[in-house]
Amino acid sequence: MIPINTTQRTSPDLRLLDALGSENSSTRLQAALAAGTEPDTRFVGPLVARCAIEPDFYVRDMLTWALTRLPAASTVPALLAELGSGVAQARSQALHTLSKIGDRAAWPAITRSLLHDADDEVARSAWRAAVVLVPDGERARLAGELATRFGRGDRTVRLSLSRALVALGDAIGPVLRTGLASADPEVSAHARATERLLRDPDAGFDESKRIVALGPERAGGA
Repeated sequence: MIPINTTQRTSPDLRLLDALGSENSSTRLQAALAAGTEPDTRFVGPLVARCAIEPDFYVRDMLTWALTRLPAASTVPALLAELGSGVAQARSQALHTLSKIGDRAAWPAITRSLLHDADDEVARSAWRAAVVLVPDGERARLAGELATRFGRGDRTVRLSLSRALVALGDAIGPVLRTGLASADPEVSAHARATERLLRDPDAGFDESKRIVALGPERAGGA
């Protein structure tokens, strides 16, 4: 592990910052682990900035963990600023990290534009963050917004949406009924898969994957 010098300094440990930008993913992973093991608010900026460009999933996951180890008062404003980035990964990773921090003060930043983001990874991260951060009084409205995405994307995207809706519980009843009655076969098939997932999170998950994979025409007779 890369040690962090805990003596007082005027700037973050340059050795760790260099390691975060290493060409070797194992070195970057160790640097992120070190940053979380000895939390220092001066690393918020470098960690958030690295999230936007880090190509390795495991390193990104460790960066998120490191950020959750820091005070929300320091991390949340920096992450919220990333939601307006023109870099899709910056938006997606910031949303993911906000969902892990769970500070509901971030809820107003989960905008309609993020929930409908053209980039699938950003939209999926926004859905997951939204269901974690939504106030109880906004659950029905969020369910309605998410349900407008029925039929979007491939199986992975659709299952992400279904899981987000199921996490809202009883609030999704009205939007499920509307989706099931849709004349659009993609929408109704996706709503049906979500309904089965809601009824049985274990068996329904596999069945919903099968339905969406079959496509609307064959799914109708499943």
